[in-house]
Amino acid sequence: MAHPLRGASSIVGVGLAGLGEAPGYSHLELLSQAACSALADAGMTLRDVDGLFTANSVNFLPVLSTAEFLGIRPGYVDGTNIGGSSFLDFALSATLALQSGLCNVALICYGSNQRTARRSVAFSDPPPFEIAYKPNYMVGPFALAAARHMHQYGTTVEQLAEVAVAARAWARLNPDAFMRDALSIADARASRMVCDPLTVRDCCLVTDGAGAIVMVRAERSRDLPQKPVYFLGGAAALWHRQISSMPDVTVTAATESGPKAMGMAGVTVGEVDVVGIYDAFSINTILALEDLGFCAKGEGGRFVEGGSIAPGGRLPVNTNGGGLSCVHPGMYGIFLLVEAVTQLRGGAGERQVRNAEIALCNGNGGTLSSQVTVVLGTESAL
Repeated sequence: MAHPLRGASSIVGVGLAGLGEAPGYSHLELLSQAACSALADAGMTLRDVDGLFTANSVNFLPVLSTAEFLGIRPGYVDGTNIGGSSFLDFALSATLALQSGLCNVALICYGSNQRTARRSVAFSDPPPFEIAYKPNYMVGPFALAAARHMHQYGTTVEQLAEVAVAARAWARLNPDAFMRDALSIADARASRMVCDPLTVRDCCLVTDGAGAIVMVRAERSRDLPQKPVYFLGGAAALWHRQISSMPDVTVTAATESGPKAMGMAGVTVGEVDVVGIYDAFSINTILALEDLGFCAKGEGGRFVEGGSIAPGGRLPVNTNGGGLSCVHPGMYGIFLLVEAVTQLRGGAGERQVRNAEIALCNGNGGTLSSQVTVVLGTESAL
């Protein structure tokens, strides 16, 4: 029997704004531009929105600040912040709210001017067992995971570089990507070391940018302008806050969220046409491919070799260029959903994956802390 949430909602509008550098705009102004663009894409306006789902790292009360700025009075809201994966979690909670009739039009949105505002990561409640040692946040914990993976499984720095090079190859096909110049494995390895073994090319960009999606109940989407993209499955798994609390820094909670989401969707990894992974660092992609079941634990480095996840490879991963080459304004999850919808609509231009019917998105929050997996599909996938 199909899960009651499978196909219950659909994404009918997507919008982007301020990707890369957007001087002179606040994070809420960028968010507003993306939200209005997504609503226009859906044939709607802000007056139609009665469900708001948002989080950011600036406002203490992000839902209140965002609703006031947009001039809306939503009857249902969710501002749960579990890091960059929050927006994939919102796709699940919005589906629940829509199905139960708590709202009719759900707006999921995010905006950041992190690059032009020169805003760095700051913790109001720093990880208590780690902060005394003055780690290099955010790269330090991921460098630890990468180093352990290399020690335990023989993963090489060249395999890490394969992830960055593949992301750049996709970005070169995306006119919206922030970094589009050529990148080789040698270039990636020769770039500035940030935290051994991760060079600057193993690390996500620091950009401005905003993204938004609009969701409705599935039956309503057939009367709207765009080809609907259906929510097939989703699941979240939260195992820790601090990376020092992970029993094994090479195994993430995606081992839980992935199978649950795919189980709800009724699909296997072999049926997935396009994959979006929150690539805050190159090691994220390798860990997620393993933990989601695209390859066995320890084989992620070999899996990405030879352009396997680049254009023309066996598995299209991060087709917009990802956080490594397209955009990364602090919290990246919303951009995974926007790119998945773009691919499933067939609107990705030069980077379009042929016959894409099922997309899997996996978000990371904190230091490999929260993992949220969402499976989307076209009408033929229902």
